[in-house]
Amino acid sequence: MARYFIEMAYNGECFHGWQKQPNAVTVQETMEQAMTTLFQRPVMVVGAGRTDAGVHASYFVAHFEVDTLPFELPHLVRKLNGFLPVGIVIFSVQMVGDETHSRFDALSRTYEYHLVMEKNPFIDGLSYRPWYVPDFEVMNVAASRMMAFSDFTSFSRLHSDAKTNICNITHAIWEKRHDRYVFVVTANRFLRNMVRAMVGTLLEVGRGTLSVDEFCEIIEAKDRRRAGTSAPPQALFLTDIEYPANLFVPHHRNGTFNP
Repeated sequence: MARYFIEMAYNGECFHGWQKQPNAVTVQETMEQAMTTLFQRPVMVVGAGRTDAGVHASYFVAHFEVDTLPFELPHLVRKLNGFLPVGIVIFSVQMVGDETHSRFDALSRTYEYHLVMEKNPFIDGLSYRPWYVPDFEVMNVAASRMMAFSDFTSFSRLHSDAKTNICNITHAIWEKRHDRYVFVVTANRFLRNMVRAMVGTLLEVGRGTLSVDEFCEIIEAKDRRRAGTSAPPQALFLTDIEYPANLFVPHHRNGTFNP
């Protein structure tokens, strides 16, 4: 059996997240159905992580194993894109080592959350517009303080199946980009719902209902009930996954969303 990495992207609006589940259309299930049809044999696709319902990935990596490929790799990419719905695009397929794993070998992941301050019908489903103008300067002070913590239970989904809530955040900042503000956060791993809960709580800081010290106290409490409401999913993008340099040659990393 040979193992292959897939570089891809997807619009999460039409999917109930990455991971397949009963009675819901997911990216993983859609990928496996297309590849099983194309390869004329069952194919299991393993993703680099799980995104929640409605969350997008402008860069995502998955892997699969097969005995032989039905087409040469460039032709396979074109065939897969032809089989898949418009919400999913394949950038590349390349062979990797037999033990290389899209999830466990990832060194870090980067998410972006996109806020707009004015109504824009062309990116309404790809951004979030709060009804107030947050104080991004104080939100950045709070964001920078997160890197001093490692246990993010307060930003984890309740009753999660995660074995640990320890994460190493290496970058967290709000950036001004043209018509929007973008929260960029990088960590070795993320908990389910973590970024959306983080953004929702940071927005409380930006609104003035929480101080920076109170924000830190919420993290220290390790209690999801203390944190703010999760920000809506449609503005969240997985934009980058970093791997050791010797595993494969990425062609489409840093998939920053800029319509």
